[in-house]
Amino acid sequence: MVKLSRADILKLARLARLDLSEDEIVEYGTELSEILQYVEQLQAVDVTGLIPTQQVTGLVNVEREDEIVDYGYTPADLLANVPQVQAGQIKVRRMIG
Repeated sequence: MVKLSRADILKLARLARLDLSEDEIVEYGTELSEILQYVEQLQAVDVTGLIPTQQVTGLVNVEREDEIVDYGYTPADLLANVPQVQAGQIKVRRMIG
């Protein structure tokens, strides 16, 4: 049985950049411990010999065919609506992240 300590909850809160109240620490400690108990139950299930499920609908190759649709606009028509164009492309201010 997994029981998270107060220190565990505070560490998780710090890693998630959460500022928890005392009530939230108790509440999340209980909820996370219950989730971990359920995960332990799932890990205890014997799955030897089972084939992993890829999908459950039975549908195969449901993608639609690519079709070229002509809306009657040329790239030059569309670029006429933007503030700045350079070498046939939309020019934007430099962005550094």
